[in-house]
Amino acid sequence: MTLALLTGAAVWGLVWYPYRALEQAGFSSTTSTALTYAISLAIGLLFLRVPPGEWRSHWRPALLIAFTAGWTNLAYVLAMVGGEVMRVLLLFYLAPLWTVVLARVLLGERLTLRAGVLVALSLGGALVMLWPESGLPLPANAAEWLGLTGGLSFATMNVLSKGAEAMSVEAKSLATWAGVLLVSAVWLAVGGGVWALPALGVSGWPEWLVLAILGVVMYAITLIIQFGITRVPANTAIVLFLFELVAGAVSSALLSDESLRPQDWLGGALIVSASLVAAVGAPRRERAGESSAPG
Repeated sequence: MTLALLTGAAVWGLVWYPYRALEQAGFSSTTSTALTYAISLAIGLLFLRVPPGEWRSHWRPALLIAFTAGWTNLAYVLAMVGGEVMRVLLLFYLAPLWTVVLARVLLGERLTLRAGVLVALSLGGALVMLWPESGLPLPANAAEWLGLTGGLSFATMNVLSKGAEAMSVEAKSLATWAGVLLVSAVWLAVGGGVWALPALGVSGWPEWLVLAILGVVMYAITLIIQFGITRVPANTAIVLFLFELVAGAVSSALLSDESLRPQDWLGGALIVSASLVAAVGAPRRERAGESSAPG
């Protein structure tokens, strides 16, 4: 389970690059997000089976998961395309703080000493990397605010998915893909984004191929993450997802003109430490896939 969540985090730490390439090719960020998740939803409807009775019984949590997952994924793409990769990621991954509060309020999970150490390490690393020369580590532009709100939505989605134990992974995944389409439509309707496609032509087929591959990748990663977060305590899951920061730091250093400062490396080391502690130090019942939340 740990490996599944780390794989999902690594992919999310790299996925900003093809979305930026699509933006440069003429796809707006909202358009590319909507189209890739439309492909994911189409694949899901083709291969996944959810009994109608499950939707009738769990329509409320399905709607909540759709809304929070929709904003999480759309805000993430918009922020990563329009902002600085590491600053956006760090603001997004203030999510452990939200998860601790939400898991306590909504699920009744106890904040153990181990969970507190994990959160302290991860948040400490994020703050070290984000802290400016003067002032507080607050969002500096629209992209960073998108990253912050996307992180809050991400934490909420994780806790909601954890709480909706009666829902199948298939139903949660379908709700996620449909939610991205719904939220993207609302975002377009309120003027938050624009619908833009490149001109059709033979020369543009590689971009459409990239779009199709992204749709398949999002399909697989959503299933992996939904499978993982339903079987791992919320506080542990969110720390494992912090491995995305490592993938983002490496990819941004190699694929963009962003550079890492000494404090970035220090903060990253703290975050990696938290992820490793979560991976190898989990209690046996957590590694076996049991929930630590009260039944």
